[in-house]
This record gives sequence, structure tokens and C-alpha cells, in this order.
Amino acid sequence: MTIEISVKRQNGREEKPYIQKFSYTGDGNLTVADWLTEVNQKETKADRIAWECGCLEKKCGACAMVINGYPSLACSIFLKNAGKRGKITLEPFHKFPLIKDLIVDRSTIFDTMKQMKIWMSEKNLSDYSWNRDLQYKAGQCLQCGCCLEVCPNFLAGKGFAGASAMVEAYRAIEQNDWDDHRDEMKKEYRKRFFNYCGQSFSCQSVCPQKLPLEEIQARANGH
Repeated sequence: MTIEISVKRQNGREEKPYIQKFSYTGDGNLTVADWLTEVNQKETKADRIAWECGCLEKKCGACAMVINGYPSLACSIFLKNAGKRGKITLEPFHKFPLIKDLIVDRSTIFDTMKQMKIWMSEKNLSDYSWNRDLQYKAGQCLQCGCCLEVCPNFLAGKGFAGASAMVEAYRAIEQNDWDDHRDEMKKEYRKRFFNYCGQSFSCQSVCPQKLPLEEIQARANGH
């Protein structure tokens, strides 16, 4: 199969973006991440496409980008699936400040969790046998930002924390013992998430881990 792959490139947020097109011919059994690696090995250092990767096994979320208009992990999308119509487009996330090419600054995800004081002061003594499965699923969040990219209410640096923070808030609030810190987390959760969420659940549809975000949110809202 032959696929035209268009990559949106930009040397920095102040520079003018442009589209660079590549032609791929093969069986399509490469992931987008594999293809980016191969292209960069063939190109000169000055032309290398800037993108982020870590595990390349759908476990870290570093390679998140917009593929054919859809927030995805590059390591989980195969060319033969994305390029069925003969074309693939790769773009950086639009909701976060651009660094270069397909790399954006997602530090706001972690800064927001700090502001919401999402950590445990003291874990309570429950064995969570009644809710262990949901706690385990929530722990699989990659903090990749796909949910935030598609969310109609999220914009980096603004008031709404988004689903990624909601998941971590749920885990910390439910596992933390009854104390002043738990009350602070609940207050921040209401201010930074509950009061903004429009219940579209577009976040759930794009989550690479297929987390049951609606169920997790219902549990978090119940505290």
C-alpha cells in the first residue's frame, strides 16, 4: 500500500507552521511511532521531525499527538489502519503550548494536580475489596492528555482541570483518611472540575486505556 503522510511542522510557537509530505510504500505494519523513527533515521539532523516517545508500548503516553484529527498514541496506531484512504495527517495537540513540530508542553497537567493538592497524607486501612477493580483501572491513567485535547471545556492554563486530574483526585480522595487535607482536595475538586464539566464524556471515547471515566467521575462526585 502507498500512503501520503502529512506532518504539521513548526520550529517554535513564534514561527510559521508548514506541512511536509512524505510517501510511504509498504505493508502498513508499522505504527506511526515506528514510521517517525524510520524517517528520522533517514533524514539529516536538521530535518528530523521533533516528537516525544518513551516506552513505545502504550504504557507512558509520551507519544500522544493528533492523528487524522483524533487524539491518539503514535505507538498504538498502525499505518494500515490510519491510512486506509491513502492519507494520514500528523499534528501536535492544539490545547497545549507548542514546543516544536509534534511536541507540546503538557506540564500544566501536573501543575494542576499540584494546585489541587492531589496526594495522600495518610492512606486509610480499608482493603478496598468492594472497589478494588475501579481503583486499579483509575491507576492505569497515562496522563497523556488525549482526554484534554478533545474536551470542549479544557484549555491549558485556565480554570478547568479536566478528566486526567479528576481520575487522580478520585484515587487520592477515596484512599485518603478523613482529615483536613482530604477536605482540601474535595474543595479543589469541586472548584477545578465539578463546577466546569459539561458531561459530554468525549474524554471517555478517546482514552487510550479505555478507562470508565463516567463511572470514576460518579464515584468522585459522591464524596
